[in-house]
Amino acid sequence: MGIDIDALIAAVADGPVSRILIVDHKGSTPRHTGTSMLVWSDRTEGTIGGGALELRAIEIARTVLDHGKPVDETIPLGPALGQCCGGSVRIVVERFDAGSVIPDGDVFVRALGDVSESLAVKQRRIALRNKSEVARLEFVDGWLFEPIKPANRQLWLYGAGHVGRAILDVLDGLNFDITWVDTALDRFPDGAKATPLVAVAPSDAARLAPPEADHLIMTYSHVFDLDLCHQILSQPHGSVGVIGSATKWARFSRRLRALGHEADAVNSVMCPIGDPSLGNEPKAIAIGVAAELIKLRDVQQILGRDVG
Repeated sequence: MGIDIDALIAAVADGPVSRILIVDHKGSTPRHTGTSMLVWSDRTEGTIGGGALELRAIEIARTVLDHGKPVDETIPLGPALGQCCGGSVRIVVERFDAGSVIPDGDVFVRALGDVSESLAVKQRRIALRNKSEVARLEFVDGWLFEPIKPANRQLWLYGAGHVGRAILDVLDGLNFDITWVDTALDRFPDGAKATPLVAVAPSDAARLAPPEADHLIMTYSHVFDLDLCHQILSQPHGSVGVIGSATKWARFSRRLRALGHEADAVNSVMCPIGDPSLGNEPKAIAIGVAAELIKLRDVQQILGRDVG
């Protein structure tokens, strides 16, 4: 996924922090290459899998926080820590402060300690700047190349009912920026991790969505749902999903074609949303929706890198 450079910059704003990064793993391990966590003297953020591995890594990180010298260590989980996984992880632990987070385009490149820039490192930098190679996490002659996490995917969610709330809960902690649309402010729960947007006619709010946004429609009104489908299909958009039965969608499909939408555009709308085999409880629908959104997000990121 890459490093969340904005989160790291925010983390060092109040002082130094250690970062643990799994740069390689072999065999069975709790977490895989690219997983990271932050460590301060009194707290941590994130996880590399918990258990004895994480406790050992946190101990190293707090030592690095004190003396500043980075650590590159391979830890066999069975012999060294008594964990049953049986694999091994290679971790890099670095200390960052406000002056040391300097991204290089789409990649965060830095030397692990006092290491000169070799010809291989220079060639790799040039290839990344020219977009002739895809950025990936790698060590080259003592230099660490780490791709920067893409911007969060934009999700516009229409309807603050039970399913909308369940979807918001399931997506918490994943890299989506959610705009939540409904007809009155008091329909939104307190403390929701989304940007609320009140619109008497939700389809008017849809006009404000960026062209790459995904849309999930689940208002309390079939009229609103149909108007939203019509508006979103009339403008640039990502994916579109609407909650409903096969009967509802058959009626919507006829209406949308009558409104002038091509059959391919109408057929691209997902209805029902989620995975019907999981059940129709709000949480079950939310789990299915989240799985589809994550797949879609990852495919789009891969396509974006290939195009770039």
